[in-house]
Amino acid sequence: MNKFNISSIVLALSLAFSVNAMAQSMSKDEYKAAEDRIASEYKSAKASCDSLADNAKDICLAEAKGKDNVALSELKARYEPSKKADYEVSVAKAEAAYDVANEKCDDQAGNEKDVCVKEAKAALVRGKADAEARLKTSEANAKAREDSSDARMKANEEGGEARQDAASAKRDADYKVAIEKCDNFSGDAKDQCVEHAKTQYGK
Repeated sequence: MNKFNISSIVLALSLAFSVNAMAQSMSKDEYKAAEDRIASEYKSAKASCDSLADNAKDICLAEAKGKDNVALSELKARYEPSKKADYEVSVAKAEAAYDVANEKCDDQAGNEKDVCVKEAKAALVRGKADAEARLKTSEANAKAREDSSDARMKANEEGGEARQDAASAKRDADYKVAIEKCDNFSGDAKDQCVEHAKTQYGK
């Protein structure tokens, strides 16, 4: 499972069951109608998996559930817009993509499967870290707009720290993928691979 395929999963999940065409302001009745429509689409998508078997069915079910979770978070974000709601949409997309990617790894074996699982996990860590950084930066900036110039300076510092934390989490996840790939080698070649990974990711 390479990064391109995982990115494709994220894109597909964000497009499916999308509620982006809905108006920003939504009544309670409109919200309930949209919620019922999403539930109906999930039920239909889940039923379509019944014709499949084994891991193909597991992947299908993971895709259906992921799309449902993303659609519900997007709907909530439309109904009650907030930075936290946007964050929850990003996390839902990352988790849905991870669940699908992780299921697809079951089609592989040995080190290829191990690497696939680590790559899926790394993509999840990256997605959540980016979402967390955006949320913290946004909250800090919002607070700064209400406070003094000192607070704005602090907001910039907090935003920078959040981005650094996100970069660190993503670097650690990518390091784990690189180390897992070294299991394809043995002896000196494996030692060199591990050393290269440590150097590349500052370990």
